[in-house]
Amino acid sequence: MDTSGIGRRIAYWRDLRGFTQTDFGQLMGQAKRWVQDIEGGKRQQDPRLSVLVRAAEVLRVPLEQLLTDSTPTPPPGATPPAGALSVIDALYARTGDGDPPSRDVIQRRLDYCCRAFQACHYTALARDLPALMADAELAAHAAPVDGRSDAQAALSRVYQLVTSYLHKYGTATAIPAALAADRALAAAERSGDPVQIGAAARRVAKSLVYQQRPQAAVEFATAAARRLSSDLTQRGSLGLSTLGMLYLSAALAESSQEKTAARVRAAGGHVDEAGDVAARQGADLDEDYTQFGPTNVVLHRVDMLLRFEEGWSALDAAKKAEPEALAGMTRERQAGHRVAMARASLLTRHKEDAAKALLEADELAPEEVRSRPDAVNLVKDVVGVTADPGPGLRALAQHCGLRT
Repeated sequence: MDTSGIGRRIAYWRDLRGFTQTDFGQLMGQAKRWVQDIEGGKRQQDPRLSVLVRAAEVLRVPLEQLLTDSTPTPPPGATPPAGALSVIDALYARTGDGDPPSRDVIQRRLDYCCRAFQACHYTALARDLPALMADAELAAHAAPVDGRSDAQAALSRVYQLVTSYLHKYGTATAIPAALAADRALAAAERSGDPVQIGAAARRVAKSLVYQQRPQAAVEFATAAARRLSSDLTQRGSLGLSTLGMLYLSAALAESSQEKTAARVRAAGGHVDEAGDVAARQGADLDEDYTQFGPTNVVLHRVDMLLRFEEGWSALDAAKKAEPEALAGMTRERQAGHRVAMARASLLTRHKEDAAKALLEADELAPEEVRSRPDAVNLVKDVVGVTADPGPGLRALAQHCGLRT
């Protein structure tokens, strides 16, 4: 492996990302002196590949960028959009000074951003999140004693939204998403609100999955559900929605592991637990923007089965979702379900159905399909097995940056 120039390239990308040597060292789990040594060429004779992989993740560049001065062309969907990068940069920015907005102003802006997320207006969301993060931090720091709990709860909710947004772009944004999830949980714990603690916990669980630690995610989500169950139940539909989503998070984490009979049973059991909570809740609701209820439980069962590549079982499970109930879900959930149906159709060799579902998802929510790595890869797979993709599928592939 050519090790010449690695330190110089790390220094270049570190500076471009706005990290000091101390910042980069902390993200790498190392001291500032370690960074100085590697950038000065003192640790390049036999660098460990794992160290370089980690450095590439922290600096948000392909590994090749640290090994060569050439600029590789990333595959379509592999690079998050500019909006996501601006949100990531805001995560590392120092909170500004000035008078913080009032609690009501923060809440109105947060509600707007949550609705933008549900409508898959991610470009608009990314424009507002950096300023909202900064202002929510200011408000939390300046809150009077009797308002600290509410301010921390709002701050947690902002970071939860940031986490969910960054998770849209998969492993490319896994590290900053984990940072946002940790901040969300810390603020939730400071607030003492079991709803926010539970909501933040499921973001942490999903971040653990993206960090290749799915079993830890299962244990984290189930432990949070057990610990918070009593307090959440007492909060009515809001608490039940939070509890149910924790069980669904455990199910998806379980199904992110290698398929075994035991894991299929365990994941199904977590979905069943969520189903019991949904039955107690009694209807599809959008408490805290969760869309939790019987229909969402069905959609998560479908997703869980697809992660185990159980295409036929996923199609059967999807039949239990009432069309009227599906139509009442947010665009984000409806488009996501159509993408799931495309994946199930591809697994069961119904290529035309897969293409139709993708086109429907794109018509409903283009940003849910064209900029997400998983969806872009699915479009590529469907195009690849279709002899004559047709003008609609070809156009979608081009919008995704794929060659047809």
